[in-house]
Amino acid sequence: MLKIAVCDDEKNIRSYLISLIREQDVKCEISEYALAEDYLSDDTEYDLLFLDIELDGSGSGMDGIGLARQIREREQGRQPVIIFVTGHEKYVYDAFDVDAFQYLVKPVDEQKFAEIFRRAQDKILSEAEQRKKTLVIRHGGASKVIPLDNIYYMESQGHKIVLYTKDGQMEYYARIGELEEELRGHFCRIHKGYLVNLACVDEYSKTEILLTNGDRMPLSKYKYEHFVKAYLRFVQ
Repeated sequence: MLKIAVCDDEKNIRSYLISLIREQDVKCEISEYALAEDYLSDDTEYDLLFLDIELDGSGSGMDGIGLARQIREREQGRQPVIIFVTGHEKYVYDAFDVDAFQYLVKPVDEQKFAEIFRRAQDKILSEAEQRKKTLVIRHGGASKVIPLDNIYYMESQGHKIVLYTKDGQMEYYARIGELEEELRGHFCRIHKGYLVNLACVDEYSKTEILLTNGDRMPLSKYKYEHFVKAYLRFVQ
């Protein structure tokens, strides 16, 4: 199920783009926004964003490029594939500065839309498969890909997560509950503040876990049974 957003200040353009999306052979949820601040005030994480470059900046003074730049500067959350929609091709060069996937020129050609949509969908699905083997984080204003096998465990510290990896420590903004869901099957929550890589478990008792790097982790009595089941499923 793809989560798709359409952000354009012209209602007729939003309606037309949504109708084109509906014609594609894909299950999706679609949301629409007229202003940049409307998009930014929503915490929903989208897979794909159709964004008007000449977005009316009423209220915030922010056009489509400005909105895309704010999205790319976020340290937290998944980054959407961005497809710009513009009435003037002269603006498309600015799109490369914010890592746009592609652009469509108004009036939007239906065949061109279908072709670009299919390519965007392939990219999204490919990245989803890759996320099963890697963790993609926002660090230092850029996306960083970390192989799951490189991570021993994760620790929650306020609004940040500290990764303990084979290359050292690294921290970024994330929620441990969301990571627990995303990495289920490969990582296990053993304590309120810790997720461990099941591949890095050397031995365990009822109160602690010894990892392959020598670190000893506290195992909550409330998580013990859950951990044992997860670990046995992992090693079978």
